[in-house]
Amino acid sequence: MNARSEVQAFDAADYAGVAVPSGAAAPSGAAASTRPAQLRAVQVTKNFGGLNALDNVSLDLRPGEVHGLIGPNGSGKTTLLNLLSGYYQPTSGAIRLGEDDLSAAPVQRRARAGIARTFQKPRLLPMLSVLENAVLGAWPHARSGFLATTFALPWVRREDHALLAQATELLYGVGLGHVLNRRANLLDHAEQRFLEIARGLAMRPRFILLDEPAGGLTPQEIEHLANVVRTLRDSGIGVLLVEHHTDFVFRVCDRVTTLNVGRMIRHGLPDEVRLDPEVIRVYLGA
Repeated sequence: MNARSEVQAFDAADYAGVAVPSGAAAPSGAAASTRPAQLRAVQVTKNFGGLNALDNVSLDLRPGEVHGLIGPNGSGKTTLLNLLSGYYQPTSGAIRLGEDDLSAAPVQRRARAGIARTFQKPRLLPMLSVLENAVLGAWPHARSGFLATTFALPWVRREDHALLAQATELLYGVGLGHVLNRRANLLDHAEQRFLEIARGLAMRPRFILLDEPAGGLTPQEIEHLANVVRTLRDSGIGVLLVEHHTDFVFRVCDRVTTLNVGRMIRHGLPDEVRLDPEVIRVYLGA
């Protein structure tokens, strides 16, 4: 069986449902309350020289929700995702997690706070195995330093074993249990997409930001992706879905936001957004 046919058999025994790791980052200090913290962009603007990529856009991502972000190319979707994940800082406005202002926080601090992401083009370490790539996502939870690792202390070995076991479980959950030891550069496109999701989940996130995860997938693979996304939502993880496959977005999302030329033109329930005349005019068509 070749790699493509293996990946298409997502409903076979290899896929047993996503096992979301426990111990995701918990709110602390002022952010700790009976109401789970939301990840929010608050009236953010982002300028690149003379280009206004985002103009006064607000969005809130709630735990246990799938929030879709749609719009034409160049509308600012990936710019907003980069602001939320720390790759950009806003020109004005704020990025908040609960009451914590993360606007100037680097990517590493966002990851430790429980914000994971994937990319339009999967970013993997090509010569490492699938399992090695997945376990890299657990770096915020690894306590061992250079000296402890060098001397292979018993608690370091136990920690390594636990992180590898978690990564293995996640890989089986997303349908990659048959390629644990395959080098990442030998995976096909769909396998790389799901490996990135497993690596993000190894971080034990509260929120995961998916940048066009359905791009290049077959209908069967998209259906598997829908099952994975629903499982993440049902586990309490907030999912931001940036996607051009609008039928997929309207099917799996709880709320949808539409951008056009850096501005928000509609926000609401999927059916409300899908039937909005302005969204139809600038993006969906007749």
